[in-house]
Amino acid sequence: MPQDIQGLLSRGEGMELEFKTCRNQLNRDIYETVCAFLNRNGGTILLGVQDNGVVRGIAPESIGQIRKNFVTAINNPQKISPPTYISVNTEDCNGKTILRIYVPESSQVHRCNGRIYDRNEDGDFDITDHINQVAELYRRKQSTYSENRVYTAIQPDDLRKDLLERCRNYLRINYPGHPWSEMNDRDLLKSAQLLQTDPQTGKFGTTLAGVMLLGTDDLILQACPAHRTDLILRKVNTDRYDDRDLVRTNLIDSYDRILAFVKKHLPDPFYLEGIERRSLRDIIFREVASNMLIHREYASGATSRLIIEYGRVVTDNPSRPHGFGLLNPDTLVPFQKNPVLSAFFRQIDRADELGSGMRKMMLYGKKYGGADPQMIEGDSFRMIIRIPEFGADPAKKITIVNSEQVSAHAGVYDEAHDEAHDEAHDEAHEANLPKTAFKILKLLEERTSSTSQLLEKFGYSNKTGSFKSAVNKLFELEMIEMTIPDKPRSKKQKYRLTTKGRQYIKSHR
Repeated sequence: MPQDIQGLLSRGEGMELEFKTCRNQLNRDIYETVCAFLNRNGGTILLGVQDNGVVRGIAPESIGQIRKNFVTAINNPQKISPPTYISVNTEDCNGKTILRIYVPESSQVHRCNGRIYDRNEDGDFDITDHINQVAELYRRKQSTYSENRVYTAIQPDDLRKDLLERCRNYLRINYPGHPWSEMNDRDLLKSAQLLQTDPQTGKFGTTLAGVMLLGTDDLILQACPAHRTDLILRKVNTDRYDDRDLVRTNLIDSYDRILAFVKKHLPDPFYLEGIERRSLRDIIFREVASNMLIHREYASGATSRLIIEYGRVVTDNPSRPHGFGLLNPDTLVPFQKNPVLSAFFRQIDRADELGSGMRKMMLYGKKYGGADPQMIEGDSFRMIIRIPEFGADPAKKITIVNSEQVSAHAGVYDEAHDEAHDEAHDEAHEANLPKTAFKILKLLEERTSSTSQLLEKFGYSNKTGSFKSAVNKLFELEMIEMTIPDKPRSKKQKYRLTTKGRQYIKSHR
């Protein structure tokens, strides 16, 4: 039995822990508990455990259906409103299977079947008809999460429609049928909880999260004057810097600029996982970039920084801490510091599910840099990620990493393959675009084509990750467009070059 599960069972039910017997089907009141945890401090539900802590387990034949029913229900606004993401993990307890459900504290006030529930030591309580308790709950949520601050003077028409359309296009291509892809701007923003009612004035407006994600640079600086992400390369000139990018724009573009800076200055040694090549650098720093943006405390005046030094990358991020000191991934309970921002980033694949991103970073961090990443919680959340260096420290003029260390942390690495990898890398970037994207442009120069026609040219039976990424990139750069933009899922839909796309091909012949 996992040690943390044993600890929960011995502790017994309380403010942040609930047991449910759940042998063959879900308890009816489980959703009330989920709602109460969301509205209070979050908590853990163990399914398959009696009230006295005795593990009965869940019938093996019922586990799959119970998980499915639970996930379906919490994503149904008729059951839990607004819907939320909740992780469900299977645990083995002395040969019996239970489900552990971690419910994070939410920045929103949630309802279950139209009723509002809160939590105390004695259980879940319906406070819907208690006006003062409901008002206090709204005030607490508003003051606890700065991302929910409402700006009634900022309405949907003030936000950047091109960013909204980029998000829609991404969802249309990668998640056909996603409800956001067909919503108008106002409904999408409401669904994403970026439009809310100010509980003090009763007026409707855009939240700070909405401004930070989709606002113009001027609006962002008005709502959050201190917002900036300072990207620094400091290897040769350690007293100042060798390169720098000061990012003061929306979070979607900020994410792309962080990754672009990292790709510009960090190595990406060849690494095989099975027969598939994986970019350890991209996996790790995708999580770093999203963490810096969606877990930041935007009410703070402190600057967020990413500094590339010799042998390591250090980040500092203003935070609202839920503990202090070095985090232990094995015992860490994930906590969403900005649930609305986190949910939006997950929808557009800029972030992983709660907790899984950190697990990936720990899994691949040592393979990449030779040491586990460190995460230190405090008023400033700090990450230290070791990185490979193939040569001498340009500031100290001494060799730090030898070829044996390179082989140990870079997976499969040798001079012959390194040379081949460099050649492939140069070919793929000859036009400052990924190779797949440039090939799509050249195919569309010949004629407009559907997705299936493009895949046939590549010899693919289905969309690959590189194909999806290439198409998304071309849409973002406005180099291609749909022939039937009003009906993105039409069977007759095709892609064609824009003027910008034709000019790009012409300039890179």
